[in-house]
Amino acid sequence: MKLEQPVPVQWVADFINAKLVGDAAQLVTGLNEIHKVERGDISFVDFEKYYNKCLQSAATIIIINKEVACPAGKTLLVHSDPFSAYVSLVKHFKGFERSARMVSETAQIGEGTHLQPNVFVGNHVKIGKNCLIHPHVTIYDHTQIGDNVIIHAGAVLGADAFYFKRRKERASQYDKLESSGRVIIHDDVEIGACCTIDKGVSGDTIIGQGTKMDNHVHIGHGAVIGKNCLFAAQVGIGGKAIIEDEVILWGQVGVSKDLTIGKGAVVYAQSGVPASIDGGKVYFGSPVEDAMTKMKELNWIKRIPAMWEKLMSNGQN
Repeated sequence: MKLEQPVPVQWVADFINAKLVGDAAQLVTGLNEIHKVERGDISFVDFEKYYNKCLQSAATIIIINKEVACPAGKTLLVHSDPFSAYVSLVKHFKGFERSARMVSETAQIGEGTHLQPNVFVGNHVKIGKNCLIHPHVTIYDHTQIGDNVIIHAGAVLGADAFYFKRRKERASQYDKLESSGRVIIHDDVEIGACCTIDKGVSGDTIIGQGTKMDNHVHIGHGAVIGKNCLFAAQVGIGGKAIIEDEVILWGQVGVSKDLTIGKGAVVYAQSGVPASIDGGKVYFGSPVEDAMTKMKELNWIKRIPAMWEKLMSNGQN
């Protein structure tokens, strides 16, 4: 998430009540998770095993829960609870903005686009030309939609990321990491009825040009979907997954978070993808394997009862 105007790091330190270590003249230009950070961004780290990764990242300002040696050119903000400090900044710079009407006055809607009754369009939404949006679609704030997009009834674009920090010492054990990202839908996409596409925690969830989704598909926060993909009903894709161009996922395929499915891969129905897989191949099973290999395994499994019966019969003779 980029800030509208740069903010002095000393102001941030005062706002979150943190100890400033390092360069006190820095300007903050954005807030980002570690895998999205750019120069000028604030990120946070609260587990020692991730300290080095965060300290060596592109982040310029790091909220950390232990005072350590500050790398050159960076600023550390030492705070007992970096997660909560980061959330307070997100709420300050991009907090919830109420809506008072079904289509926000700040929304931009292109020529030839038609909204059926009871479509909700949030604040600062941009919708391109010649789109068709069916009843009861909900489009959250800051979502961007290209040209010639079709969205079927009941779809939800831009709901919060499913991202929580567990606090075992509290009765209410889960703290929410507030989402400040967006959903970006490129041209010629079709989204089926009751699909849900979550916005990124700090970056964007992106659906590439020409991709088509059946009903009841879920896309997790920060996922990047390539061009001309095809997802059948009840596909679920975890947060920050990368699905390259022309991937086909048949019904009820489950894709874990933080992985890549290569260009042109095909995954048969009811399969589970727990880790990255190469493109240009056909997969099946849970966890997925090469489809032909998996089919041969299943055929052998079906033959086990007959083989066992024959073995027992030979033993009795």
